Amino acid sequence: MGQPGSGDEASGVNVDGESPTAPPERVTDETTVHDDAELERTIGLVGGLAIGIGTMIGAGIFVFPGLAAQNAGLAATLSFAIGGVVALLVALPASELATAMPRSGGGYYFISRGLGTAYGSVVGLGLWLGLVFASAFYLVGLGHYATAVLAEVGVALSVSPVVPIGLVFAVALTALSIGGTENTATLQNAVVGILLVVLTVFLSYGVLDAVGVFGRQSAPEQFFSQGVLPVFSTAALVFTSYLGFAQVATVAGEIKQPGRNLPIAMVGSVLVVTVFYVVTIFVATSAFGADQLGRFGETAMVEVARDFLGVPGAVAILFAGLLATFSSANASILSASRAVYALSRDALLPRKASEINLRYGTPHVALLSAGGPILVLVATGQVELLAEVASFLHLVMYALLCVALLVLRRRDPSWYTPSYTVPGYPVVPALGAVASVALIAFMQVASIAIGLAIMAVAYGWYRYYAGDVSLKGAV
Repeated sequence: MGQPGSGDEASGVNVDGESPTAPPERVTDETTVHDDAELERTIGLVGGLAIGIGTMIGAGIFVFPGLAAQNAGLAATLSFAIGGVVALLVALPASELATAMPRSGGGYYFISRGLGTAYGSVVGLGLWLGLVFASAFYLVGLGHYATAVLAEVGVALSVSPVVPIGLVFAVALTALSIGGTENTATLQNAVVGILLVVLTVFLSYGVLDAVGVFGRQSAPEQFFSQGVLPVFSTAALVFTSYLGFAQVATVAGEIKQPGRNLPIAMVGSVLVVTVFYVVTIFVATSAFGADQLGRFGETAMVEVARDFLGVPGAVAILFAGLLATFSSANASILSASRAVYALSRDALLPRKASEINLRYGTPHVALLSAGGPILVLVATGQVELLAEVASFLHLVMYALLCVALLVLRRRDPSWYTPSYTVPGYPVVPALGAVASVALIAFMQVASIAIGLAIMAVAYGWYRYYAGDVSLKGAV
């Protein structure tokens, strides 16, 4: 592996008098070595796929089916397919950038080196907060599933435990990540393995039931029962389900053999989960119809499983839903901290945020800066709003990421030597940028307003705190 950091020519100081750290002294398939710390590459191909699949499979299958069916009817299957296509159009360019710059920070790092410091600052701070919103969304979903478990065993509470359960797990997962990425990756691998087995068995049964093998073929609904426009607004809502591939890039500095493993993990995770999503919506709407499914809300899949397999099916999906939302939150917290770590090393946040814990080898301050805001957002309990704001901030990053690739290819700096190149250049990255922006247009006004406010604050922070810092990886 070469030294992809050789293009960095960062300069300037922030208001604290801190300059961007020097590029790594050495980048290998096993470590990224800086003068003051060594960040180990502890995540292999299976771990990378587990981060991508584990993050995405949670919301898409266990939280969104009821909400999506309520909004778009049976055509919600098309909404998930559209989300998968947009994600793939971005995952391919992101894979090329990741093999050229396999560093913690992912999209932020690529954009700051391709388009400059101002764009990088807005995207980096947006990525951090986007992952915080996504983590909060997953944890609220986990709270809903945990509450359903309590209801299943006959425990009735006078106050909803959804938010308190989400808060407890937010604290626990942050502490787990501080204890080391090997702990996090091992747990992620195990959870995703169990999930894929449970879902494959359940969905296989569901498909056979839906097509009448078990003598109960469903009469198909009108596909566009809610019209065409809700298909696209639902695609914008459920796009939070497809954030996992970008989270693989965010921890690129800890992926072993990044030239090989990053593209496989990023593209592979998108393809796998898209198939699962489409089949899930087909099975769920075949069981109940879109209207009934929508009335079940965030735990609609539990009722689908109960309809197919009785109480054992409901219990199995409750267990899988807990694992999936746990997995999604776990990966998102890890990725949010790595975005903070990268911003800090570039002097766009205080240097304290990139400190490495000497005992565990993890950026503990960055992890706490992710876990703290998550607690605040979980307390709101607003599922759809949290999901859409996360989608908005990521879609902005995805559009700029595709533009960054086009700019870097045109400028062709000597340090830009990716081991993987996107097929269909320049059409694929151009389509990725356009599709990302187009999805934003179908979001709720409140989600767009919050997203734009976050971007404005991020730019204001950059101008105040690091206006003199220049990151010139693109020249």
